[in-house]
Amino acid sequence: MSETTETPAESYEVQEAEAAPGAEPGPLPAGASGAAGLELRPALEAVLMVVDEPVTPEHLARVLQRRPREVSDALRELADEYARDGRGFELRLVAGGWRYYTRGEYADAVERFVLDGQQARLTQAALETLAVVAYRQPVSRSRVSAVRGVNCDGVMRTLLQRGLVEEGGTEPETGAILYRTTHYFLERMGLRGLDELPELAPFLPEAEAVEGDTQEGMPSFDVDDPSSDSQTTDTEH
Repeated sequence: MSETTETPAESYEVQEAEAAPGAEPGPLPAGASGAAGLELRPALEAVLMVVDEPVTPEHLARVLQRRPREVSDALRELADEYARDGRGFELRLVAGGWRYYTRGEYADAVERFVLDGQQARLTQAALETLAVVAYRQPVSRSRVSAVRGVNCDGVMRTLLQRGLVEEGGTEPETGAILYRTTHYFLERMGLRGLDELPELAPFLPEAEAVEGDTQEGMPSFDVDDPSSDSQTTDTEH
């Protein structure tokens, strides 16, 4: 009978799978090489330099063949070190993962370099619509229109194109498409989750209060229907 050998990475994965739920994996196998042989903090910095969205400690632990707790501790140590040194960037925990961001006081320098004076900001109408979706999600376009008092189909189309909102099912009573904010929204807002939104929801009317107006005064148009453009009263370019 031939013997099977396993690499250090395979051995570590098996060890994690056999561990009790919630338990930390044991030490890495002797002679571990590759990512497991690298110094942890510089390895984390190298990986985080190339990510395009926040990455979880668990994902980093798998990539670097380390224990999740060890990775989480190292990430927090790096974040504290950058803050103490007053670096131009910081390491933040956002939307469940870690990523490098420009420190706030240096945002103007970065903005001038990247945008070169050409700014593409959301209009007031788009910001208001996004706020209604954030606090009332999942919500239909007609209900968002009822809250704002104007038809918001054009603005919703823009928010969809920018990846700030997405479809999130349909309304059982009417079959209308429901919308919710995206992971990208959390990232851009610098939030770990929706529970970190400011306490503004009480100032918005309840859905039941606007349901009547929704059905009568604010017809909903298909996002992909070009004919809706001519009927939209609140557009975003």
